[in-house]
Amino acid sequence: MVIFYCLINRITMLLLELHKHQKLAAKRHPMFDKNKFGKYSMYFMALFWMGYLLFIGIMLGIIIPDANPAMEGYHTFNKGIIFLLAIDFLLRFPLQTSPVQEMKVYLLFPIGKKKLIHFLLFKNLLSPYNLLWMFLLVPFSLAVITRLHGVSGILLYLIGWWLLFLANNYFYTFCRTLIKEHILFILLPILTYAALITLFFTTDQFSYCCMNLGESFILGNPLGYLSVLAVIALFWWLNRVVIEKVMYKELSKVEDTKVKHLSEYKFLDHFGEIGEYMRLELKMIFRNKSCRNLFMLAIAVMIMMELMLLTPTYDGPIGKDFVCTYNFIIFGAMFLSRLMGYEGNYIDGLMSRKESIYTLLRAKYYLYSIITLLPLFAMLAMVIHGEITLLKVLSSYFIGIGLTYFLFFQLAIYNTKTVPLNTTIMGKQSMNNGFQSLISIAAITLPILLSILLRYIVGDTIGQIIILLIGFTFVAFSHLWIRNIYHRFMKRRYENMEGFRNSK
Repeated sequence: MVIFYCLINRITMLLLELHKHQKLAAKRHPMFDKNKFGKYSMYFMALFWMGYLLFIGIMLGIIIPDANPAMEGYHTFNKGIIFLLAIDFLLRFPLQTSPVQEMKVYLLFPIGKKKLIHFLLFKNLLSPYNLLWMFLLVPFSLAVITRLHGVSGILLYLIGWWLLFLANNYFYTFCRTLIKEHILFILLPILTYAALITLFFTTDQFSYCCMNLGESFILGNPLGYLSVLAVIALFWWLNRVVIEKVMYKELSKVEDTKVKHLSEYKFLDHFGEIGEYMRLELKMIFRNKSCRNLFMLAIAVMIMMELMLLTPTYDGPIGKDFVCTYNFIIFGAMFLSRLMGYEGNYIDGLMSRKESIYTLLRAKYYLYSIITLLPLFAMLAMVIHGEITLLKVLSSYFIGIGLTYFLFFQLAIYNTKTVPLNTTIMGKQSMNNGFQSLISIAAITLPILLSILLRYIVGDTIGQIIILLIGFTFVAFSHLWIRNIYHRFMKRRYENMEGFRNSK
């Protein structure tokens, strides 16, 4: 007993010490003092979603019992457990990062690497996102469970759901780590949830199993809790194994010695110096693991968003606006939001030549405008199918490479954090300032809000023509605003270069 107590005490002290180091590292980050606006905006968005989920939970507590009076409301809700878990998994991609920790500094100390990995997983367990859905489940439980099972039934039910979200969390962490290694692993969560949803629609036994699992939580049946805990333990072990292998690979730099294919992109020789920087960008994308996987992920998301147009959920005008608009800004959101971050790895070489940054920015704009033709050509199939109009596709394309790219390119002035080209697990934590957060939010939300607003003011056709003209104007005068960004960047160049060097 004494040995067990000493072991737990040592582990607890280690976890607390590592947590203390992380807090100190965050406070000493160059962007810490400039990040207050970003934190306050995130707090505001969190409060908004909490209130939104509370409203949905109250409405579900009213609607579900009336929709199916022959069955208890929580039974009907529990049958669809898999759908809430699928939504939870999908939302973790933009809202929750994979476990990242600067572990190199600890490798010289007498601390086991497995203990460090367990600390990452334990820290992931305490993520506030795991409690987000409680704002929906608490009002729903108060409405449908109190009458039969009282407060104890509600508490047991919420604990069971919390364990389900933890299991989903570790499944997400496992998939996210594998996806960063190879984009084909994105098929793992897609096929898993597709198979479970198919079982829901094809067999009644699966939905009744979900219903019985939820009821076992309410009744405090240990078998229900133990089954979920077993899944958590399984994915904890799988995450430890995968993270350990990825960590050793990144430490040993195995991939640096292997070049499978060498392309010089000779066709870019016709474009002079701009062609040279376009060649540099293409080599960066396809020769570095982080950039390559991000590009493939953008392709996968683009295909998924186009397939969403075939579903009844996005059949309305707002749904089509959402899918079509974001389909054209996905590459900008993934790559241009990190503008100059990848170049921070070799910023001194870029700054050694006159106006090289200006040429680099122009090359990036031309290249990503050309890459955005991929969703344009893909959307033509939806135009032929009759799901969307050609005018909507063209207006979304030009507003994407016009207004949206104009906003994303502003980040070249304020991004001062070097983004690793190959490391995923061993990379440093990032931190954005207020301008970066505000610009990113505006670039993502402004096109869709503009489309909805113009539809209600002047109608759909006239609104799309106006959007097309706005986007085309930004494209036609791109050389002017790129030069303006270049001059503003050069005024801050020493501050930015210091930030890039400190975050390598």
